[in-house]
Amino acid sequence: MAEHENAPNDPIIMCEDVHKWFDDFHVLKGITTSFQKGERAVICGPSGSGKSTFIRTLNRLEEHQRGTIIIDGIELSDDLHNINLIRQEVGMVFQQFNLFPHLTNLENITLGPIRVRKLTKSEAEEIALSLLERVDIADQAYKYPAEISGGQQQRVAIARALAMEPKIMLFDEPTSALDPEMISEVLDVMRELAHSGMTMLVVTHEMGFAREVADRVMFFDEGVVVEEATPADFFDNPQHERTKLFISQTLQH
Repeated sequence: MAEHENAPNDPIIMCEDVHKWFDDFHVLKGITTSFQKGERAVICGPSGSGKSTFIRTLNRLEEHQRGTIIIDGIELSDDLHNINLIRQEVGMVFQQFNLFPHLTNLENITLGPIRVRKLTKSEAEEIALSLLERVDIADQAYKYPAEISGGQQQRVAIARALAMEPKIMLFDEPTSALDPEMISEVLDVMRELAHSGMTMLVVTHEMGFAREVADRVMFFDEGVVVEEATPADFFDNPQHERTKLFISQTLQH
């Protein structure tokens, strides 16, 4: 398939029999799934289930060793040109915020647009300031990451990803490093993003968010997708014992 020639109804992400090993550990065991443009999927599961590794394969932060991954019509392979094209379309927000400590929050956001999208400094700053307003921390633009809270840092990280105008946003446990009172402010930003129509894949244990925002919930365990369903079916009528156990344990917290 040529670049960007996928038909309107084709999935924006297609995974076929995706395998990944870390040495002898078979972390992804033949994942076959797809995601439509504008879909919001929440991926959950116990530690070590492969869920974070899976979304990290979608922008080549982890290399899959078998199978096929196609992002917006471009196959993810060893081709650096394709990897760079895909990374321009896929934003990523990590558990640890990964901001540059020596740059202001504003500079953290403008760095990518200036270097990669070749915007002028003033163009990039205009976008960055509007995004900081969107994530409700416009007043923190000229501070450094160490001078703001974890929740604010994560919102800077979301703004930084959005500044590249991605078609897809990946979130890898974006609230798990935050104090409880900061979680809701980050989830509020993610809710707004979801309602704007962004394609989102979110690895999280925030089941309330999954129930409210997701089109589909996927449950990973031991490198396979054990169950996937709409939130209503997933939470109220899970089919697998492993899923039932996970939900009961998660909802107790």
